[in-house]
Amino acid sequence: MDVPLWLALIVVGWLGIKLTRPPIWLVVLLLLGGYLIADSFLGPAVGSLIN
Repeated sequence: MDVPLWLALIVVGWLGIKLTRPPIWLVVLLLLGGYLIADSFLGPAVGSLIN
């Protein structure tokens, strides 16, 4: 079964929010911070740490 990555991320994100009930400001902060780090000079460094 092939599931698109975007669909898997949406499902996992929805389940995480539904089950753990984090504050909305924390969700927004993590999404915005991840977007900004990925688009900055830190992106390659974070990518190499993850891999």
